[in-house]
Amino acid sequence: MHDSIVFALLLTGTFLAAGLVKGVTGMGLPTVAMGLLGVVMSPAAAAALLIIPSFVTNIWQLFSGPSLARLLRRFWPMMLCISVGTIAGAALLVAVDPLWSGFALGLALLVYAGYALVAPKLAVPIIAERWLSPLIGALTGIVTGATGVFVMPAVPYLGSLHMSREKLVQALGLSFTVSTLALAVGLFFNGAFQVSQAGVSTLAVVPALLGMWLGQRIRVRISAARFRQCFLVFLIVLGLELVCRPFI
Repeated sequence: MHDSIVFALLLTGTFLAAGLVKGVTGMGLPTVAMGLLGVVMSPAAAAALLIIPSFVTNIWQLFSGPSLARLLRRFWPMMLCISVGTIAGAALLVAVDPLWSGFALGLALLVYAGYALVAPKLAVPIIAERWLSPLIGALTGIVTGATGVFVMPAVPYLGSLHMSREKLVQALGLSFTVSTLALAVGLFFNGAFQVSQAGVSTLAVVPALLGMWLGQRIRVRISAARFRQCFLVFLIVLGLELVCRPFI
């Protein structure tokens, strides 16, 4: 009974915090959730729990913009490669020792946070998009499947394509939604996503949506840039803890 209460509080707090970050910054729910849950459970188990709340919040983001049909025509090769890479990479998340899959997750968090803090300005020429989008999709899929984190290298790549803010947010929603669905398929085929986990994952939708609502209210009251800096430093701390764990 005591363990159940502790788990419920952990789940609620994790997805409330993750939703809060997504509400303020427009992204970060899987990253925060994987980082926090990865401290107390295997990355495969953590990834299974974030499937439903991640899907619900990302599908809302996907349909909130005006350019879905155009984005699908433009990025379908990238999305296809994300799907294939994620489903293939999910075997690593399940098969590898939890300490070392946690190590990989920690590295992904450090790379993402380090990139975002430095934030170099990238610009991809349109002529390179035809071959680069599938490559970025495949790499993102493998990282997603192996770590449960959707952001690298898709986020910096999409940010380098000179899209308007509205199109970029919707393109990120498309990438995250495809990644979530592909991760669910990969985990299911590797026996790491069960019906019972789907029930618990569904319960996490409520704190995730509440956190998003709070984050959106906070966003208009504080500096989003300062909040983003604190969030990235927090991810670095989490990433360092996960990277160091196999050696302690």
